[in-house]
Amino acid sequence: MTESTSLKSGTHLYEVEFRDYHLERPGFRVAELHLSSSQQVPWHSHTHISDTFYVMTGEMRLFLRDPKESITLAPGQSYCVDAGRPHLVTNAGNELLSFLIMQGVGEYDYVPLVAPKP
Repeated sequence: MTESTSLKSGTHLYEVEFRDYHLERPGFRVAELHLSSSQQVPWHSHTHISDTFYVMTGEMRLFLRDPKESITLAPGQSYCVDAGRPHLVTNAGNELLSFLIMQGVGEYDYVPLVAPKP
């Protein structure tokens, strides 16, 4: 995988069942996402912000690089991915995964690790 350039948003690069922003302020936001068992948020990183995931229903599997790691989160569990660390978010189960993601503090960007298709 090769890193590509930073985007202001990567939401157009993948599909989710549901996405809503509960809070958006300069330098910080909270979003709710739902992923079906076949959906994922592709490999990416963020230059300045961390992602803190909090699972509400279902089971999440996070794949991370630098160092390579795999983490499974159940409802009520959370995990913070530091700025600059590549990660992939998947639904680890057969039921709908719903989670909150807190992103900040700093300017948001989305750095895909595979160049988006034109």
